[in-house]
Amino acid sequence: MDTTLTDEQLVHYSRHILLPHMDTEGQERLLSSCVAIVGLGGLGASAAYYLAASGVGELRLIDHDCVERSNLQRQIIHNDETVGLNKAVSAKRTLEKLNPTITIDALDQKFTETSAPALLEGVDLIVDCCDNFATRFLINASSVKYGLPLVSAAAIQMEAQISLFDPREKESPCYRCLYQEVDETPLSCSESGVLAPLVGIIGSMQALEAIKLLANIGSPLQGALLLFDALHTEWRRLTLKRDPACPTCSSRC
Repeated sequence: MDTTLTDEQLVHYSRHILLPHMDTEGQERLLSSCVAIVGLGGLGASAAYYLAASGVGELRLIDHDCVERSNLQRQIIHNDETVGLNKAVSAKRTLEKLNPTITIDALDQKFTETSAPALLEGVDLIVDCCDNFATRFLINASSVKYGLPLVSAAAIQMEAQISLFDPREKESPCYRCLYQEVDETPLSCSESGVLAPLVGIIGSMQALEAIKLLANIGSPLQGALLLFDALHTEWRRLTLKRDPACPTCSSRC
């Protein structure tokens, strides 16, 4: 794929190119990248928007759910006309209007151990925007298995968290180092609610971390967990260590 910026792209991404950290080199790295976004709900909506607008060359949108009216309170990539439509397909319609120059694949599929190899083929980075632990553990296992960086986040009620896991780095922890298997049913937005802008904030930060890593700029959020309390507008940063006994990544060299 030719990633040399055209005159039109130089204008489109000019505010990026003006940044000394980014310049044309960083923008061309984005253009040559492929990102898989698992879950096109509240987090995925904002993450996908900014990754598309920023010029990631290929976005692979993965979601087997359909748009419901209650989603429209926070999932800004969908609209009244796409209620009942598959979320990945709905998101693609929106993103193609935002940036028709990139490749956007809408995959109406569930992320499973069986489907993962095909879904992640050719991908450079995974953005986990799903809403359950079982899928998060599967995504993390795939991240470790295929050596793919993973930007993971979650939000519920008035609280959220985000981290980046990079199995290419020897000392990087994985998601399973942070969380063991969860027996109890976790809270869900449908049962507990979530403040609409909260998922926008965290989803945008997922896009930020993905862009930084792909463009090779700044310091990624590797080995750290950011916790956000929206009710009191407070951030906390925790250091994460790799678990030598982790069942997912302990055997990694």
